Amino acid sequence: MTATTPPTASSTPTAVSSAWAHTTASGRVTVARSYRFEVVKLLSQWRIRVVLLACWIAPAFFVAGVSAQSTLPTDTLFGRWMHATGWAGPLVTLGFSGTWALPLISSVVAGDVFAAEDRLGTWRHLLVAVRSPRRIFAAKALAGLTVVLLLVAGPAVSSTVGGLAAVGDQPLVGLDGHLLAPGDAAGTVLLAWACVLAPTLALAGIGLLGSVALGRSPMGLLLPAIVAPAMQFAQMLPLPVAVRLALPGDAFLTWNGLFTNPAQLSPLLIGIGVGLLWAVAATALAYVLFLRRDFTNPTDDGSARRAVTTAALPLVGLLGATVAVVAATTTATGSGIERAKVQHSLATEFAHLYRMQTDQLNRPAVTEAGLRTVAACTKAGVQDGARGPGNDWRCVISWHLPGVAATGSAVYQLDIAADGRFVADGDGPKEVNGYFLVRTSTGDAPNPLWQFDGNVDLLSTSSDSPAP
Repeated sequence: MTATTPPTASSTPTAVSSAWAHTTASGRVTVARSYRFEVVKLLSQWRIRVVLLACWIAPAFFVAGVSAQSTLPTDTLFGRWMHATGWAGPLVTLGFSGTWALPLISSVVAGDVFAAEDRLGTWRHLLVAVRSPRRIFAAKALAGLTVVLLLVAGPAVSSTVGGLAAVGDQPLVGLDGHLLAPGDAAGTVLLAWACVLAPTLALAGIGLLGSVALGRSPMGLLLPAIVAPAMQFAQMLPLPVAVRLALPGDAFLTWNGLFTNPAQLSPLLIGIGVGLLWAVAATALAYVLFLRRDFTNPTDDGSARRAVTTAALPLVGLLGATVAVVAATTTATGSGIERAKVQHSLATEFAHLYRMQTDQLNRPAVTEAGLRTVAACTKAGVQDGARGPGNDWRCVISWHLPGVAATGSAVYQLDIAADGRFVADGDGPKEVNGYFLVRTSTGDAPNPLWQFDGNVDLLSTSSDSPAP
């Protein structure tokens, strides 16, 4: 066999064969030339092309179609605002992508980038041409990263275009009720999509590790798609905050902290750091396994024992170490959901949304400070020391109007998830939160106080102070 022998035509597409001939014709193959070859090879696969088209086209039609319907996905974060602003669409898409699309992207690309050579039997061609396992690994890892980033950018751009085309560039209501101007909404939406790159890279690193450790086994391809639902299931459990923040996929949820004022950055930054740490650790383990592989043995494509001892156990140790570090360096205790935090978040958001309703109904203007809004919450009959997630929270909100002696009050039933997100459902009085629509001078409009989403900062130390 010579250094210029390309892979057989039956095992690689024509475009890849041409790129191979170009890279091997001039002697030593650098990482840059190997990288270009690997990118061409990935993009020549039909399943990558299908996923690429779906990522760049489907979200725009989905967002535009949902925005034109009378029924909105109110169970999805920002879904209830898809009629009001085009910036809600990309956030709804982001929530869906973090659950399903991004893990699938990681599986399709990173989970198969090394295993494909085992199935096709083309390792010998790469080794003869490149003459360096290190350069081969670098080229494949960088090519996989490039394609993953290209696929992640698709839903972000496509859903934004679809939302703005269908609804327009209006202000966005944040998770504490404050309004984000269109320019601020654009920047925050873009930043939210950028933040989920960290957990996506963590899944991609796990995919690379599975692809190297398990060889042609389909488990390597499916590993990110298995790890992601496992993390999502764990996020649904009432885990301690330190454990929750130590999971590599936590930033798939904590990006919503960007949409409060001030932003809830501590959980998000921890989630990004943990995601990047897992990405580096998983990729480094894949690199070590790849260099230790015996390429002279065509049947050596990974073993279960090696996958456990060199891949799984170090990541379990990393999880334990991360939990210990987060617990020691933050104020995280218990679930992080406490009565004082719930009351403060709810009162703050109600004050902002009450001002919005006041503007809708052309009532005299009020300020949050003038309302002096206070919330009193109980959980399943427990008032003092109420804590933890659940749908059994009941809160009474009180406020004062300037020049009015009587104190206004409203009742809300709260369903608080383990990650701190809550849905507040109005339970009277009917003139405040009893109707889905309010009658304005320009026609009926959604009542912002009828039902709304909010977020409790799991790491905050806020007290029962009223909203500013």
